[in-house]
Amino acid sequence: GRGGDIRPGRHIHTLDFYHSVSNETSTRYGSIADSLPTDEPSTAEITVLSPRRSYITVAVLCYVNLINYMDRYTIAGVLLSIQKFFDITDSTSGLLQTVFICSFIILAPIFGYLGDRYNRKFIMIGGLSVWVVMTLSSSFVTESYFWLLVLLRALVGTGEASYSTIAPTIIGDLFSGAKRTVMISAFYIFIPVGSGLGYIIGSSVANATGDWRWALRLNPILGSLGLLLLAVLCPNPPRGASDGHGGSTIEHTSYLEDVKYLLKNKSFVWSSLGVTAMAFLTGALAFWTPIFLSRAQVAQGIQPPCNTEPCDTSDSYIFGVVTVVTGILGVSLGSTISRKLRDRVPNADPLICAVGMLSSAPCFFAAIVLASTSIPATYVFIGIGETLLSLNWAVLADILLYVVVPTRRATAEALQIMVCHLLGDAGSPYLLGSISDALRTYQPDSHTWSFRSLEYSFLLCPFVGVLGGLFFLMTALYITKDRKNAELLTAGTIGTSCLCVPDRKPFHV
Repeated sequence: GRGGDIRPGRHIHTLDFYHSVSNETSTRYGSIADSLPTDEPSTAEITVLSPRRSYITVAVLCYVNLINYMDRYTIAGVLLSIQKFFDITDSTSGLLQTVFICSFIILAPIFGYLGDRYNRKFIMIGGLSVWVVMTLSSSFVTESYFWLLVLLRALVGTGEASYSTIAPTIIGDLFSGAKRTVMISAFYIFIPVGSGLGYIIGSSVANATGDWRWALRLNPILGSLGLLLLAVLCPNPPRGASDGHGGSTIEHTSYLEDVKYLLKNKSFVWSSLGVTAMAFLTGALAFWTPIFLSRAQVAQGIQPPCNTEPCDTSDSYIFGVVTVVTGILGVSLGSTISRKLRDRVPNADPLICAVGMLSSAPCFFAAIVLASTSIPATYVFIGIGETLLSLNWAVLADILLYVVVPTRRATAEALQIMVCHLLGDAGSPYLLGSISDALRTYQPDSHTWSFRSLEYSFLLCPFVGVLGGLFFLMTALYITKDRKNAELLTAGTIGTSCLCVPDRKPFHV
């Protein structure tokens, strides 16, 4: 991510670097190709892309990312009302998130393949158009057609799969080095901010209108604006443009070769497992925390149980505010620590992620245990835990960008998304709901036991957090070597498929 020179802190201007390597060609991956694929902008177009245009592009991508995550957690913000409206159990409620993530899993590798080979702007526009239509349609489902709502939520994953897979790679091609870290941080800060606003706006609109379905209708309106901005203001920069080879491009390889390369990249594999554990934890907490806090207050006698909708969504509102504040604080703190330590500690990024995961686990455990006696103390530990967990968002994205070569980044994003959702938040909301339902059968009419059953299912989350921390510690063992290898390949220093590491036998990429 720092041009052709792999020494920390050294940056070479794109055009200077291009002149130094433009004559080096090879038929193997890792070389610099003489001609551009038809889907890439011309060299003339590259020089026109000013820093101002790049910043505007990032702003548009951040806005769409915000709307994406607002929509994802609007359902969780009004889940109590949805449960009463459709008369469904905890496990059935968890399906709303599970089917959404499952469609995400299926489609992410497809969009990753397309994103490494075709015009990324058009792919995002197509996916987001489907997202707007499906999200709006889901708000008109009546109480007799819950499974139609499930189907529409699954189709909503089309837009998010196209966008989440491709958008970070565009930012990676617009900036390099420290600027890339800052821009990626800006992009990923809208994950917790959008998630929190999903709770806040969802609960506020539902309370104002008396109908939870209106909460689902705001996001498509905001999404349509994002779609327009994306079409007008977002370019499709050449892949690897910021990594030091200007108007030239790294030659593409087959999808199977891309996957083999990624599976041999130990930093990518271990960090993906860490992201999976993080997705399991955040998916479960994000979906169930507002209902968990509501049931805790019912068990303590602070508020009456909800028997008819619309239900009280004040817990969703408060949890949303906490998520926004801690998200901004955590992402900013994580990216700042990363920038300050990276040149002195080569494996600082995965260590930051490990510390965030390992230290957040006891905080979430304390929050779960204290919910039966003190709601304020629970919110305090949730806030600390979310701040520590948010240290990872921007750092994780940066790790992927600098350990994977430019023309394989969209595929890497897609595979990481598929794995982390398949084994993470695709199943965690449904799993916790199923455990809660199974425990609840012992005292089905007790409001206190309704709280306890969800509390006991929640205890699985801190242990998964510890496991994720261990995965990031493993990433720290390999990241320096893998980053150096990616920079050598990107620079065109290696013109064959054989990549050699000092004091080690060569291996094939």
